[in-house]
Amino acid sequence: MPGDKYNSNSSHIPNRVERLLRERELRKNIRASHLTEAHDNNRVTQPFEPDLQLREDENSKVAYVEQFLEGAAAARALTDGCEKQEGQPLRQRQRLLVVANRLPVSAVRRGEDSWSLDISAGGLVSALLGVKEFEARWIGWAGVNVPDEIGQKALTKALAEKRCIPVFLDEEIVHQYYNGYCNNILWPLFHYLGLPQEDRLATTRSFQSQFAAYKKANQMFADVVNEHYLDGDVVWCHDYHLMFLPKCLKDYNSKMKVGWFLHTPFPSSEIHRTLPSRSELLRSVLAADLVGFHTYDYARHFVSACTRILGLEGTPEGVEDQGRLTRVAAFPIGIDSERFIRALEVPQVQEHIRELKERFAGRKVMLGVDRLDMIKGIPQKILAFEKFLEENPSWRDKVVLLQIAVPTRTDVPEYQKLTSQVHEIVGRINGRFGTLTAVPIHHLDRSLDFHALCALYAVTDVALVARP
Repeated sequence: MPGDKYNSNSSHIPNRVERLLRERELRKNIRASHLTEAHDNNRVTQPFEPDLQLREDENSKVAYVEQFLEGAAAARALTDGCEKQEGQPLRQRQRLLVVANRLPVSAVRRGEDSWSLDISAGGLVSALLGVKEFEARWIGWAGVNVPDEIGQKALTKALAEKRCIPVFLDEEIVHQYYNGYCNNILWPLFHYLGLPQEDRLATTRSFQSQFAAYKKANQMFADVVNEHYLDGDVVWCHDYHLMFLPKCLKDYNSKMKVGWFLHTPFPSSEIHRTLPSRSELLRSVLAADLVGFHTYDYARHFVSACTRILGLEGTPEGVEDQGRLTRVAAFPIGIDSERFIRALEVPQVQEHIRELKERFAGRKVMLGVDRLDMIKGIPQKILAFEKFLEENPSWRDKVVLLQIAVPTRTDVPEYQKLTSQVHEIVGRINGRFGTLTAVPIHHLDRSLDFHALCALYAVTDVALVARP
């Protein structure tokens, strides 16, 4: 598994930001030790074709990412002492342009030229907390339709204060691109649910219109990135919504440094080849300089798809096409453990912990925190809990399941049906095993703030959280 080893000459395991942004001096040590580590007998390898094998050595991946973000760490130290010229600070460090489908804010219109903004919660926002100190800009859709020029200018100005840059998508593009191709085609396929059948995709023309909207939306993202791009910027594209973006950006500027990271599984080549636009999507992603995944298996699947579908050569570094190498690697995203530890000392959290312990005294607490999504298996989890209560009557008043189901894609019919299904199951089980004073399942259709989650985690005996 990538990341098992960091540096054989040191017992220190740096955090994620340190691994990505160490100074050049350490890279020299990595190169010097690379040949000896290649023969390390303790290496765990995977049984697959040598030409598909990606290097599992963390050092090589860290070295490349450092090169990809070259100079950022050193420039950070110069920021505070940066001189100003004509009222503006000198540009002493690289900018990081983070491009995602959604901006990390929720926008609400208060008037013709007035907007209120709230920071949104999400996996990508949490994962990128470690890079917020750098000179970063977020580029993405604000989640609202703004057809008028006055509203667009006002929202752009408001977002600029939070270092965010909007991409304005109209309702039809959002419907075809986001609800259609992204969530009706790519999301289920990447999670091994297959392509939609006739009840979800009536005609081939429907697929073609969604695919055309997907490409158009990606080009609109590229247009905004190119408008704000400065020489030396690093562009970091995120997720399956923007698989065309690397190619669009390279068409603008072949020297632009572009990375693309997938936050979902990447399916096996046998599954990916069922996608009609498979080749075009793969080649578009390969336009990036660095392609990243959560796990080694996902990276291996991607290289395998490029080899078997496109006929390209897989190497230990990634995928090579006509002499150009696209680096492919796994970069598992962790959590900021220190943040959770500090939160436990907050009086508000301690009080909440005390209340929860009193509320569920004498009962084991099982916890699930998931988005209300088809791939999360929430109905299956609850039905398994029902089976446990059936077969173990003595536990019926000794255990409670707390399920936090964060609503998502509430305008999609499949997700509306899922919500109704979960509510029906929870109601039936609570009616069957509950009493006037206690029920076995507590279900919430909303997200909780960070401190509330910390309190829940602190009192939980068993946690079951599905993978992305």
